[in-house]
Amino acid sequence: MSERATAGRPASALRKALVPFALAQFVCSFAGSSMNVMINDISVDLGTTVQGVQVVITIFLLVMAALMIPGGKLTDRYGRKRCLTAGLVVYGVGALLSAVAPGLGVLLIGNSILEGIGTALLIPPVYILTTLLFTELSSRARAFGAISALGGIGAAAGPLIGGFITSTISWRAAFLLQVAIVGAIVVLSRRWVHDPLPADRSRPFDISGTVLSAVGLVLVVTGILAADNNLWLMLGLLAAGGAVLTWFFVAARAKERAGREPLLSTALFRNRTSNLGLITQNAQWLMLMGTSFVVSAYLQVVRGYNAIQTGVIFTATTLGLLLSSLAAERFAKRRAQRTLIVAGFAITIAGIAALLLLLVTGRPTAWAFAPGLFLIGFGLGGMLTPSVNVVQSSFGEELQGEISGLSRCVSNLGSSLGAALAGTILVAGITTTPQRAYGLAMVAVAVAGVVGLVTATLLPGNTTGPATGVPGRNAPAH
Repeated sequence: MSERATAGRPASALRKALVPFALAQFVCSFAGSSMNVMINDISVDLGTTVQGVQVVITIFLLVMAALMIPGGKLTDRYGRKRCLTAGLVVYGVGALLSAVAPGLGVLLIGNSILEGIGTALLIPPVYILTTLLFTELSSRARAFGAISALGGIGAAAGPLIGGFITSTISWRAAFLLQVAIVGAIVVLSRRWVHDPLPADRSRPFDISGTVLSAVGLVLVVTGILAADNNLWLMLGLLAAGGAVLTWFFVAARAKERAGREPLLSTALFRNRTSNLGLITQNAQWLMLMGTSFVVSAYLQVVRGYNAIQTGVIFTATTLGLLLSSLAAERFAKRRAQRTLIVAGFAITIAGIAALLLLLVTGRPTAWAFAPGLFLIGFGLGGMLTPSVNVVQSSFGEELQGEISGLSRCVSNLGSSLGAALAGTILVAGITTTPQRAYGLAMVAVAVAGVVGLVTATLLPGNTTGPATGVPGRNAPAH
């Protein structure tokens, strides 16, 4: 079935719909990475401490992790476009409140609470609508490639853009930039985005499952973030989170047996292809954020570079990611998605190895990092798209809301784990053997990449498009 016949819209209209989707992913990724270079300026301006601003960032991660899965589920009940718009409005209000915050409390409400809720509401519809509107393999690969490219650029270039705005204008201007982008997305999405499926107000919403999943994920993310403070606290929180999430799964299974609809269908966890794809997504974002954390810390702490100089060096990652992401359609036509994911991990690991050699062999020039960073960006850009496509295409229309929320949640956990893993190793050895600490942190990131590589080789060789999926409830497979 052609894309025109399935979606009922000409290709030009689909390309227009892709613009607000990609911008939405960009602004969310940019917000997360740019905040790190504004901590000192925010703390001075608001009369608080660096630790206080870090609490704001931590709570944002917790809110987003807790609500990403329910946010995906709400799209079935209220409609994907409506949830996208609602999320954008909530996010925009939060960004505006953050820009005019007179103190830490208002910043916490704006950035941590409202932007966290907005992100959880707007990101799942982006991936659901992309899956539903772009029905052919090559066009879906192009669409996810554009979204992944802007998401990766937002994450990689966030420190550069945020550092430049903070240094030349004010950290408040960075939040105003988010408000402007969100406003543009609202206008463009109202004009160009069409929801191909009607909302179903009769769909139940699992409140108890929402509470269990939120509590479990908050405990897990808190445990990850506590990794560089207290090992036993980390293990205790992770164990508690695992126990609550197990309770959530058992309860969901019991609801299904009783004929009720849970927050997440347990069918999501019985699909081998999707499960393997989720692991690769987690490893990819772990490597991106872990590498960014280690190299940024090295350049600023050891070499004395400021945020802008560090961001300029990371343009190599941005360039590599942009080139491979925009070539996603061409790659998808020529190679199976498993091949692309395996190649992406191999290239990224090679880039990490190149950086590792630089970190443990003296004092390299700053630009010596460019080849390794380029390889990391190119490898990640080449596999982010097929990994998302494999997961989203594994299920029919009825499960798109659930798998989208789960997929974004797993990716965010990977980002948190990457920063926490690298941070823990650096904190443990930075005062005694700094060079060795940076090297060990990169080794840990590389090991995660090897795990992802091995997982990717286990994907079915015929993961080339929507036909590889399994049907959702009462819906045919794509």
